[in-house]
Amino acid sequence: MGDLLKFAESMRMSKKLDKVSLGQGQGKKAEELLMNGMEKGQWVLLQNCHLATSWMPTLEQIVENFHPETIKKEFRMWLTSMPSPSFPVAVLQNSVKMTNEPPMGLRANLTRSFFGFKEDDLGHRTKPNDFKRMLFAQCLFHGVIQERRKFGSLGFNIPYEFNDSDRAVCVLQLRKFMETYDKIPFDVLVFLTGEINYGG
Repeated sequence: MGDLLKFAESMRMSKKLDKVSLGQGQGKKAEELLMNGMEKGQWVLLQNCHLATSWMPTLEQIVENFHPETIKKEFRMWLTSMPSPSFPVAVLQNSVKMTNEPPMGLRANLTRSFFGFKEDDLGHRTKPNDFKRMLFAQCLFHGVIQERRKFGSLGFNIPYEFNDSDRAVCVLQLRKFMETYDKIPFDVLVFLTGEINYGG
């Protein structure tokens, strides 16, 4: 998701990107966004398609009725989904498919984390050195947690694919707490990161 938002920004489409998280009752809104996007040449992001199994036939009909003459050339439809047997094959066949897999290995994971940051993300007004150390610790922890997926649900009740948004939330909390308090609240950060964001 974050990569798509960055891409939209680089293509000057961030203000023309409409998104909806599919689920119960969101099909009508998704249809409206798609029609509006085709008409105005906007980007439309439909998230969590695997949760809207009953709406997938409607999506298939919409895609089959795409005609280049009636759609503005700037229009793009982006879909996110977990693997699902209910996902329409026709949509997959007419699409460019991308997967966003976590990197293999701790070094690759750390490298990806740091390449994803802008220069502003790495700085801190009052505690720049402490912030960089804590940021490295957050990214290392995230990398270790992602590497745990090799072992299945060993040590976890439910196997869960942690992703970049989990790390991003932790970094936002880290920045907020370091700006709010004079002394770094280690206990609070450890609890938020380990127990709530990654342990919940």
